[in-house]
Amino acid sequence: MHFFDEDSVIAATPWDRLIDALAGTLRRGTTTSPDRHVHDLAQPDGSTGALLLMPSWANRDSTGLDAVGVKVVTYYPANAGTAVPTVNAAYVLFDGADGKPLATIDGDTLTARRTAAVSALAARHLARPDARSLVVVGTGQLAPNLAMAHASGRDLESITIWGRNAASAQRVAGRLRELGYPAAPSGDLQASVASADIVSCATGATEPVVQGRWLRPGTHLDLVGSFRPDMRESDDEAIRRSTIFVDTVAGATVSGDLAQPMATGLLTESEITADLADLASGRHPGRSADNEITLFKSAGFAAADLAAARLVASGGVQS
Repeated sequence: MHFFDEDSVIAATPWDRLIDALAGTLRRGTTTSPDRHVHDLAQPDGSTGALLLMPSWANRDSTGLDAVGVKVVTYYPANAGTAVPTVNAAYVLFDGADGKPLATIDGDTLTARRTAAVSALAARHLARPDARSLVVVGTGQLAPNLAMAHASGRDLESITIWGRNAASAQRVAGRLRELGYPAAPSGDLQASVASADIVSCATGATEPVVQGRWLRPGTHLDLVGSFRPDMRESDDEAIRRSTIFVDTVAGATVSGDLAQPMATGLLTESEITADLADLASGRHPGRSADNEITLFKSAGFAAADLAAARLVASGGVQS
């Protein structure tokens, strides 16, 4: 069994190939992904962590399975501000034909890259073609990945990083500048959002960070961080003003950004316009007008992990 560390995962998942691999998986529709298991983990400081189990398997054809995989994730919000990440993960990939283990993969890097690639794939269909400015809200592991993924295949003129900790925003922006991206930190979130074409949020917020009244017509709002009902990155006004898209209905509707407005009757499931498979397959055309505000809620789905893991195990060659 092979082990793929952070560097190996990055080398095998260049953004264009990873995004195309995700799109191909969604178009084929041959992957089975049971509902993820989320278990609360009570912490001594009174906070609540989470254990997530995300299995998935892909059919080769009528002869059987091609691959089976499972990701195990821990979320410890109390780690924020320490040397230990809030999210930690491992991925195990098995041969679908005989069940033998093929690879263990650095789940943190795999998750960060596939999550960012999912956002970039959605933006291909939902952001304006002439979108040139990006704001990333959050400064964790996902922040630079989101910036790089959104910049792939799109000529971004500015990338602004905002975080509650100004030093962290400066650090992320500096890292991106070293890699050749036009990045800078922001000290004014409202002004940054109000001038952005794409706003991508990856925080652990439990209260809205982005206000809908800040969004100008034509903006694409990408919400990545919340995955539990008590987590939320946008407010009700953002929901009211936006056309809603999701990665999967099952996952997105249990995250606070949609679950909370659904609980109050502001939003119904029938008002979710389309999911990512609809967009990737062409069943839905995506953005319908230049002045439309689009909102994409991503909560993570196991088929994306499996697509990324297969790409890693194949050495970056799409199957």
